[in-house]
Amino acid sequence: MALAANRRRVTLLLAGLVTVLLLAGAAVVVARTVVADRAAPTAEAPGPDPSPSGQPSPTPSTPPPGADITGPLNLLLVGIDTRVSVPGWEPHADAVLVLHVPAGLSRAYLFSLPRDLVVDIPAFEPAGYSGGRTKLTNAMSYGSRVPKRPGRPDPAQGYELLRRTVSDYTGLRIDAGAVLTFGGFDKLVDSLGGVDIHVDQRVVSRHRQPDGKHRKPGPGVGGYTGPQMVYEPGDRHLNGWQALDYARQRYLPGGDYTRQRHQQQLVRALVRKILDADLARQPERVEEVVGALGDMLVYVGGRRIVEFAYALGGLTPDALTLVVLPGAAVGRGNAYRGEELTRVGHRFLTELRAGRVDAYLAEHPKLTVPD
Repeated sequence: MALAANRRRVTLLLAGLVTVLLLAGAAVVVARTVVADRAAPTAEAPGPDPSPSGQPSPTPSTPPPGADITGPLNLLLVGIDTRVSVPGWEPHADAVLVLHVPAGLSRAYLFSLPRDLVVDIPAFEPAGYSGGRTKLTNAMSYGSRVPKRPGRPDPAQGYELLRRTVSDYTGLRIDAGAVLTFGGFDKLVDSLGGVDIHVDQRVVSRHRQPDGKHRKPGPGVGGYTGPQMVYEPGDRHLNGWQALDYARQRYLPGGDYTRQRHQQQLVRALVRKILDADLARQPERVEEVVGALGDMLVYVGGRRIVEFAYALGGLTPDALTLVVLPGAAVGRGNAYRGEELTRVGHRFLTELRAGRVDAYLAEHPKLTVPD
């Protein structure tokens, strides 16, 4: 019984984490843990019903936290690898996702920016960075440097420079966000009993063996040796390390753009899994989530987690549109410099800011990730 209760507690905490991670549909679940139902009390039950935690549900005279948030919202999710054992390691932004929720908060758009996108990174005094034009992933590492503490990067500080860079590039105000290590994704998926994903192409892992063990560094393909995990096309049930490994691979046809699509597939699978879970309504669990996962998560925002959870409570998985922005390599001759969005990709950002994104996506259906 104790083990089951502990597992349920972890599941509740991770449900809160998904809200922090801005995975839109999961906010529905957490919002329902913050309040009972928004419906008015019935004749058989006058007045507010007590919640499982013993606290009364919000009443009209007590606005729920986040009720004043009406949108639009722009939330930034960053996934980083952790290689603290490597001398000189700095966190790089391996996954950069933006959730845009228009005014009214009834629908949302999740899109990725290529890690190698060539952008202007502004000067950042806390890290002693003078600014420059380079890959987006570097904003996280450059911003995380602490001059008075060499060798001990600060991911929260790195997020701030990345946030400024993404805001400048997209023209969107970033309201809140989170940085999550790969270990955090792994733990999230396992706590939910795995996820169901439609593998859309054959994926051969550069990092993992079929038994889940890490491949050893060596002179082989990709700098690793040993047997490789293979994900064959079709409907698959993946555990934590498998889901993360599948979503990490970018040395595939389509490169980083394929990886972006697979990362978004994982987001959608997590959303559905959490909505199907039997989660209790315990708002205090949401408040505990940041401390519960320790160094695996850094949350950055001007409002509390439960406020965003309530504000996004009207979203459903069907209201979440996954978008992959097309791009192309840039450089001189054979010298690869990075990536840039195509005209179609750039126009998406323009139409998003102008509130015309639905019509634009209808004209360019290949931008959306199919269900």
